[in-house]
Amino acid sequence: MIEVADLTKRYGSTTAVDGLTFTVRPGAVTGFLGPNGAGKSTTMRMIVGLARPTSGSARVNGHAYADLRAPLQEVGVMLDGRTVHPGRTAWGHLMGLARTHGIGRARVQQVIELAGLTSVARRRVGGFSLGMTQRLGIAAALLGDPPTVVLDEPVNGLDPDGVLWIRGLLRSLADDGRTVFLSSHLMSELAAVANRVVVIGRGVLLADDDIDALVTRSARDGVVRVRSAEPERLGRALAAAGATVRPVDGDLLEVTGTDAGTVGALAAELGVPVLELGTVAGTLEEAYLDLTADAVEYGGTGARAAAGDRS
Repeated sequence: MIEVADLTKRYGSTTAVDGLTFTVRPGAVTGFLGPNGAGKSTTMRMIVGLARPTSGSARVNGHAYADLRAPLQEVGVMLDGRTVHPGRTAWGHLMGLARTHGIGRARVQQVIELAGLTSVARRRVGGFSLGMTQRLGIAAALLGDPPTVVLDEPVNGLDPDGVLWIRGLLRSLADDGRTVFLSSHLMSELAAVANRVVVIGRGVLLADDDIDALVTRSARDGVVRVRSAEPERLGRALAAAGATVRPVDGDLLEVTGTDAGTVGALAAELGVPVLELGTVAGTLEEAYLDLTADAVEYGGTGARAAAGDRS
């Protein structure tokens, strides 16, 4: 378990993290989201002892990271998979880490196979692609078979097979009762693997919730999509009943101010055939954009409009 309590980090007059409080629990994959400059990396660095909080605390399995007697066996960390000496082989890098904790060669071989690096284990890391380096970083994070795993952008640089591999790996770790905490900018990938999400902006907590609940709350409230054989006639009747109707494409209407049941009942009363009827579902990306609309520090002009901003 990871427990963050009133965590604050200031650099001179700049507050990078401002009073964050949240808990990352075992048995789930928890995503960590926020715009560039939101304080995600600083928070993760404080959790694993690479930065000292100005105030507040971050604990892993009940202890500050610096107090862990065998950190590799308590929390597996990958904040930057490229921080490996380029002259070392993958095997040599992992063996060096293993010796610090009395971990045997068999476990090193096991994580090499788990990460799909068997064929390149004796090659120097300086010749690795970004995806191979990411795999090595994940192998190092799992070396001590830790109950808690912290990963920063683990999908970065992976090919489609690698993405499927990391999805399955993260889910299996959570299903095994471990605590999995990862940051990512790829909303579709996070939505595919995570159960919960923590969202921050400008160093402040914006959300800490189950993904389904977050998406449901931010969904386009009351937006009904109806495809009909007589869209103009149905649209006029809906407007006369007090709804707001927007033609979308040909025979498709978007309706607000009413619900899908009422739209269907009115269509039946008119004898208008309905080809499609449903409420618009939200997405994690939409929920994220809504939450962070006022917290983007490095947004390009019109960028959110191009992405379908609904604020």
